[in-house]
Amino acid sequence: MHELSIKKYASLCLFGGEIAYTVCMVYGKFLSGAAAELHASLFALFPGFTGVNFGSWFFGALTVAVWSGVAGAYVAWMHNVSIKK
Repeated sequence: MHELSIKKYASLCLFGGEIAYTVCMVYGKFLSGAAAELHASLFALFPGFTGVNFGSWFFGALTVAVWSGVAGAYVAWMHNVSIKK
């Protein structure tokens, strides 16, 4: 097995997280009724997120970036540690 580059893997996870976040935000604009309420309540789990203004959207994107990057770095690190003899 090969070692993973922690920096590369973390940045790819960060990029994927931001794509998913953006797709979810755009998708949410097309929802109505109970589906829109559920969508808003799930994003309300992000600290400080209201979804009404750019600042809230940006803070949500920053939160996703941090957690995606940390998770990617952790997964790559665990992979690299587990393959060492």
